[in-house]
Amino acid sequence: MVGFKATDVPPTAAVKFLGAGTAACIADLITFPLDTAKVRLQIQGERQGPVRAATSAQYRGVLGTILTMVRTEGPRSLYSGLVAGLQRQMSFASVRIGLYDSVKQFYTKGSEHAGIGSRLLAGSTTGALAVAVAQPTDVVKVRFQAQARAGRGRRYQSTVDAYKTIAREEGFRGLWKGTSPNVARNAIVNCAELVTYDLIKDALLKANLMTDDLPCHFTSAFGAGFCTTVIASPVDVVKTRYMNSALGQYSSAGHCALTMLQKEGPRAFYKGFMPSFLRLGSWNVVMFVTYEQLKRALMAACTSREAPF
Repeated sequence: MVGFKATDVPPTAAVKFLGAGTAACIADLITFPLDTAKVRLQIQGERQGPVRAATSAQYRGVLGTILTMVRTEGPRSLYSGLVAGLQRQMSFASVRIGLYDSVKQFYTKGSEHAGIGSRLLAGSTTGALAVAVAQPTDVVKVRFQAQARAGRGRRYQSTVDAYKTIAREEGFRGLWKGTSPNVARNAIVNCAELVTYDLIKDALLKANLMTDDLPCHFTSAFGAGFCTTVIASPVDVVKTRYMNSALGQYSSAGHCALTMLQKEGPRAFYKGFMPSFLRLGSWNVVMFVTYEQLKRALMAACTSREAPF
């Protein structure tokens, strides 16, 4: 057995809630530069046609984007928006991942044999619920990642300034901009991510190919990351563009998607695919492995504290 040993007592909802938020923050700390590179690639060329965007592209590829940002804006630019990102994960992942098992049990009425339908329903429910809680933090994170540190074009000076400026200039609704595509994205992401992880892990355990430890968690998380990227990338690009857009640039998320299709073609919906996959794949591996270990560590600590001397 690699890592913490599984306890006889299943983890409580509180342990899952806390463990999911903490694991997601750890994953964000490690993979945030890839997420920032993804955002820069996704918004690149949004005000140009496909031909002009291709010839005047500032960023080319994941490594090229990261190196360009470090050269022109400094290493700290890769972690622009990190504070809002951690705020987002602590509130967002705690709900969408930490409550997944509880909601799944609710839909199956306590049965241990959950079908794909129940898992998909639970994933879409917690994904949508998480957006309702954490949308403002996501808007601020995307705005920070999109703005260049160099020059005079910086829109926000700090996380608090971003919240205040958006609320002042765009109203309360500005902090909830892009909620519709974000609900769609996170319902899709949650279903793809959690359900795929669930199914791959169950299949590996039932076939006795692996035991319930680190290699199994790693394999399941990597597969979940790839499937999630393929399915969710188009919605993710639209979400990023719409959240980062100036007031009045797009009338709706649908208008944003239609404008992208007309000006840049279908390939625009998979802009930043490689950093998305690198980020989601690595994020899933770090998050799920850490989450599984945190659940076991927290339950072991609770059990040892409650055990009589």
